[in-house]
Amino acid sequence: MKKVLQMTFKINPQMRESAVALFQKSAPKFNPVSGTVKGIQWKLWLFKREENSGSGIYLFQDEESVMAYLNGELIKELKNHPAISNIETKIFDIQMELSKITNGPVD
Repeated sequence: MKKVLQMTFKINPQMRESAVALFQKSAPKFNPVSGTVKGIQWKLWLFKREENSGSGIYLFQDEESVMAYLNGELIKELKNHPAISNIETKIFDIQMELSKITNGPVD
């Protein structure tokens, strides 16, 4: 069953460029065709500059893939990066019937 991962975090404004460089380096790994993140179908990258915060919304093919990502090297790198703090994650089930009515990209 497909799962959505929501991740939020804070960005140290004095180290913003370093955080952006990390994200640019990581982005190709989330490509569902050529990337290395198992089971990823897509990822949205979200930032709110005035609050020095960021978020990611991910669609994974199953919970096993989400857990592999959360326990993997990319998350370790994010958690150890000095520009990133207050990382929080939540895993959600998708209500497919309602999402299809509103054309949610979950197929």
